[in-house]
Amino acid sequence: MSSAPPNAAEPAMKTGVGHQIGELFGALRRSAVAKTLTALTSGIVMVLVFTVVAQIELNSWNKPFYDAISRRDLRDFFRQLGIFALIAGVLLVLNVAQRWLVETLQLKMREALVNDLVGLWLQPRQALWLEGSGPIGSHPDQRMHDDALKLCDMSASLAVGLLQAAMLFLSFAGVLWGLSRDFSIPLDGKEVTVPGFMLWAAILYAVAGSLLSYWVGKGLIARNAERYAREGELRFSLTRISEQLDGISLAGGEADEKRRVVQHLGEVLHATSRVILGLTNLTWVTAGFGWVTVIAPTLAAAPLYFSGKVSFGGLMMAAAAFTQAQSSLRWFVDNFSAIADWRATLLRVAGLRQVLRSDLEAQQRGSRIAYVEADPGTIALEGLEVRTWSGHDRLDAGDVVIRAGQRLLILGTPGTEKTLLFRAIAGLWPWGGGTVRRPRGETIHFMPRGTPYLPRGTLAEVLTYAMEPAGHAKEAMAAALATVGLQRLEPLLDKQGRWERELSIDEQLLLGFARVVLQAPRWLVMDEAFGAFDDDTLELIIDALNGPLAHTGVIHIGSAGEAHDRLFTQVVHLVKSPQGGEPRP
Repeated sequence: MSSAPPNAAEPAMKTGVGHQIGELFGALRRSAVAKTLTALTSGIVMVLVFTVVAQIELNSWNKPFYDAISRRDLRDFFRQLGIFALIAGVLLVLNVAQRWLVETLQLKMREALVNDLVGLWLQPRQALWLEGSGPIGSHPDQRMHDDALKLCDMSASLAVGLLQAAMLFLSFAGVLWGLSRDFSIPLDGKEVTVPGFMLWAAILYAVAGSLLSYWVGKGLIARNAERYAREGELRFSLTRISEQLDGISLAGGEADEKRRVVQHLGEVLHATSRVILGLTNLTWVTAGFGWVTVIAPTLAAAPLYFSGKVSFGGLMMAAAAFTQAQSSLRWFVDNFSAIADWRATLLRVAGLRQVLRSDLEAQQRGSRIAYVEADPGTIALEGLEVRTWSGHDRLDAGDVVIRAGQRLLILGTPGTEKTLLFRAIAGLWPWGGGTVRRPRGETIHFMPRGTPYLPRGTLAEVLTYAMEPAGHAKEAMAAALATVGLQRLEPLLDKQGRWERELSIDEQLLLGFARVVLQAPRWLVMDEAFGAFDDDTLELIIDALNGPLAHTGVIHIGSAGEAHDRLFTQVVHLVKSPQGGEPRP
């Protein structure tokens, strides 16, 4: 799959960060754990408030402690150590509480966000429309798993860090202002007062670092988004190989698959190298300011000390307050690479949610087949025409009506798209013309070409897929298995397994028919369901359709072999429409 620029793959880029954050909050507000999230957030705020109070006390402790050292007062020195132990003990408890609250908040945020995304994704046929909606539909599972996990972890950590930094700055700004409110410098023989000198120095220092960090590192957002997209392609390529090992090995395709993996790996490495270059450039700023910070607090407080306005303990207290204030203000500098990573992740998750909340089906272009509910006991295909990649296909009979218990065989002439007709009847391919009338309130079971979908779980859950296993007795399940010759699987009904690996292809196909026998739908629509069976197996299927499923109406698309004369009451043909028409893009 070719690479796409980030803005082509991420429609959320057009909406701005405020709208993207709104998408995240929308998911959290509507979740079942919204009250828990509110309680955890409130708890974090309370802990941060107490932490700031304790850190202010710790900062005030600096003056008497260092004054005791400068006076060589051993008794006061030990007393201050005791006070320090008390303050440090309180801060330790608060730090542990904060860690637990933040970790729990991240966990609950993930629960809320993933449930929201999965709920939107698995609305009826929404996942199918998403798949056909362009690059945003590629690998939504990775956005819901890896990206959602990362987004929740980083959102909680960054939000708590920003809130704590804001609280510390507001608290220590008052300390710095009080220490330097009457600061003055000599200028042209006069004393010029600069109220709050240390506060303004801390603000200017932090603002300069923040602006420089943004200017150097702003490209990291798009670069990280591109890297995550390429990582998704590589993971998908590796997963696909592991799931298709038989076909690859039988075709001798290992070298070809290796070429594809190496290509995707090259794209990942190229995207990552661009991120590395951006981080390297950003490190010049962050590391440079970090080293200057070692001496900056003392330099900023030195004029107060040398002017005799503060003692040595006051100098250390002022330097510590400056450190706290400017570290709070330079939170942006210290966390810019993490913020860029968070923005890229937010972009991917918000983009997915934004698309899932839109009407994907309505956005698809082209003329439409009409789907109408009809009276029970009848399926009608009226003037049905399917728009294909090469034109239009239609039924030669014009209008076709199938009543309960009747059997319709649709044979496709060369060049026609039989699978698209199957998808059109199911409502998965609405492009074309005509009307499909489906019986109101009656179950239609659709059996696509190839092996059926077998969910991971017990064999009983596989047999009753999309229904509750408790609604069917084990005896009925055993009888359904026996009807298609799978008696040996009866003892495995309660066994958990990955049945697509444990069963042969023939057994998987027969298990699909056993599911139909058990569920006994009123209608069965099949796409090339008979071609893979040998004569003996096909005989079992025909007996099942003429026996337990005798009252089930059947539409089969494709050749039917021996079942042609023994099963079907009507035969029509899928042909190319003479007027042609524009193929669907």
